[in-house]
Amino acid sequence: MNKTGTEKPDPWRVPVAVAQIPETGLHRDIEADQATRNAMADIGGLREVLSAQASFDVTPKSGGRFHVAGHVRARIGQTCVVTLEEIANDIDEPIDLIFVPPEQIPQMAALVDEAEESDEEPPDPPEPIENGMIDLGRIATDALYLAVDPYPRKPGAVFEPVVEAADPEDHPFAALRALKVEPKKSRSRKPREKPKDK
Repeated sequence: MNKTGTEKPDPWRVPVAVAQIPETGLHRDIEADQATRNAMADIGGLREVLSAQASFDVTPKSGGRFHVAGHVRARIGQTCVVTLEEIANDIDEPIDLIFVPPEQIPQMAALVDEAEESDEEPPDPPEPIENGMIDLGRIATDALYLAVDPYPRKPGAVFEPVVEAADPEDHPFAALRALKVEPKKSRSRKPREKPKDK
């Protein structure tokens, strides 16, 4: 489920064994330490991750499936694309996922495709349960990355393009006028000299 497009290991790992999740469900609150936040910033291309917490409710469903719902909250350091000043942005991203055994992925994907072909709102594709584990840290990290503004701006910062003084020669008919003012230079042939009378 790593959506960062990198081959680096997941910076935040909080695996939960599905076999140990009670029928009534499981609630987990997690918080990333400094080393984890540094790795998250490095992999996510962020200046820094000042804080990162997440809350999850994992609920068993029929067929060995699990519903994972919650929120990830973080404060990240970025650079304003307008002023190039250092700024901090807050993230509060909801999480709502279904995890299924790997063998059910093709069947679930087919249901998503059918919903897309109809007028129904297509559900999100399910995530596979890998090696009997659901990694809450990975879920939180991916949600954080997806919520990052790729073009952060300081409040009130407005991009103002450089305005140059209007050139009176710069108008649609300037080229035509130039043709009129500067006629094309043609090759002039020297007039033939008349033969002198002998």
